[in-house]
Amino acid sequence: MPSYTTHDPRSAAAEADERRAVEAELSLLRDVLRLLPSGVTVQDEHGDFLLVNDAAASQLGVYDSAHAAPRSPQLSQRGETGLEFLRSGRTAVIEESIDDGQTRQVLLTARRPVRIANRTLLISSSADISEQKAFEDQLFRSAYYDELTDLPTRRVIEHRANSLLKQDEGDVKFALAFLDIDNFKHINDYYGHGVGDMLLVEASKRLARDLRETDMLARISGDEFLLLLSPIGGAHEVAEFLQSTLSRLAAPFFIDESEIFAAVSIGVSLYPDHGRSYNVLRQNADLAMYRVKNDGKGAVAFFDADMEQEALARMKIEQSLRLAILEKRFCCAFQTKVDIRTQEIKGIEALVRLRDDEGVIQAPGTFVDLAVELGLIDELTHLVLAEIVKSIDLINETFGPHATISINVAAKQAVNPEFMYSFALALEATGFPRRFMIEVTEDAFVTKTHFQEEILPMLRKIGVGISIDDFGIGYSSLSALADITADEIKIDRSFITDIHRRPRSQGILRAIESLSEALGMTVIAEGIESFEELAYLQAATKIRYAQGYYFSRPIFLEELKPTHPLASETRSSLESRPVQPNRVAYSRGSRYRR
Repeated sequence: MPSYTTHDPRSAAAEADERRAVEAELSLLRDVLRLLPSGVTVQDEHGDFLLVNDAAASQLGVYDSAHAAPRSPQLSQRGETGLEFLRSGRTAVIEESIDDGQTRQVLLTARRPVRIANRTLLISSSADISEQKAFEDQLFRSAYYDELTDLPTRRVIEHRANSLLKQDEGDVKFALAFLDIDNFKHINDYYGHGVGDMLLVEASKRLARDLRETDMLARISGDEFLLLLSPIGGAHEVAEFLQSTLSRLAAPFFIDESEIFAAVSIGVSLYPDHGRSYNVLRQNADLAMYRVKNDGKGAVAFFDADMEQEALARMKIEQSLRLAILEKRFCCAFQTKVDIRTQEIKGIEALVRLRDDEGVIQAPGTFVDLAVELGLIDELTHLVLAEIVKSIDLINETFGPHATISINVAAKQAVNPEFMYSFALALEATGFPRRFMIEVTEDAFVTKTHFQEEILPMLRKIGVGISIDDFGIGYSSLSALADITADEIKIDRSFITDIHRRPRSQGILRAIESLSEALGMTVIAEGIESFEELAYLQAATKIRYAQGYYFSRPIFLEELKPTHPLASETRSSLESRPVQPNRVAYSRGSRYRR
């Protein structure tokens, strides 16, 4: 009996509906996959790409994502790398860097081999982390590289040196050099911080010239650099290289239409001769650099044992200085400024002195420079002012109520608006600010922007006078007087000593006197110690005022008190003020000498 197959119309319709549903789902999946923000590629065992979604096409430089063609170099590279993963059968997450010559893109790509429908496929999913990596690179560079010069920082060169120390098997030799640009603060103040920054950039380029790949130059702060030279044959080789570096730096820098000269002081320590740790080597190179600074700057010095003893002695002085400030063991001595025509006292200069542990008076040469370097000079200057205010009645009784009172301010203080503002307030708070004369060296006036434009108007407003101390030995010249606004100019004693026997000094003195008179500044001759010097000034110049041991040694306040044994002698001496050669007895060698 024949067999007949019946066709169920409803079953055929169901199958068609099912096919359409599957196709719709596949179309939806393709659209979703195509529009995913992550770049997705599917690669077969032959390396061919079965799928590249839009994000991956954009990442890999493919413009026809539907057919994955034409192939870009980036896609070809991914294909080759993908085959290695397929053969190994391993899953991994890696960073891919794509550089098309104009932009750099970093992808975080997860790769996973899978088995689907008896086929081995590699699915890759990539996220663009370029912005994150750029931010990380920025953080890294800010932590390990100097923003201005693009040189490594202190911690990078320290890491390099420590790596060399760990690798040492008895044959490692390297040099660590500490470099400091001489007088950089004056350059910065005079030309401005913008020019100072450009000088640091240009100087770092010259310092880095001729370095080997194994050497390293780092900027560790301000105008300070560290140079690691590795490997080295010996000290002679290092000295030769650093001398050539100094020669390069001796040529002028042309910055912002200015010709700037900048020398460098260099201290060197050698491993293993001068230390077996980075900290010791760096400290010893620093000590050698300071030796160069003290000996005249602009040279190279290698560390030796004597430097360590000097550093210990200096540390002892530093500790004593801090303790003396804490215990207020500083006192004031006053030296008169005298009218050489009438012998009247025009004013007095307050000179700070230190009483050591045994009560012996120490001259300022032993501690003032160190106080400036350590940042203690501000407190010291305020102590001097406090001493003056406390003893003003005694000062008036001894020297007269109209005598000006001069206080020395270091150039570093004079160009510091924060300190000068607080000091001006303290002067005003005394109730007699017009009695005061601030004495600063020429260095302060070179910093025109700070002192001339900011500090000077503030002092003028409260009536404080300005005096240029030690004129002629600083950074200025006669022509600089045209830019200086001051009430008083004190000619350094180096021009006054034996003036009656030195025609060249006489010519310089006349020039300073003429310029000062034209500019309305009072001239004071410093350091008068003999009758002959005084007689020359009286006969051959128009100078009215002078200061020095010929007239009076510095007088301590305790000597002015009625109960002190020297009080009557001191008052009598000041009242009579004889202009006789015997006053020179207080000259050279006195422990009170300024």
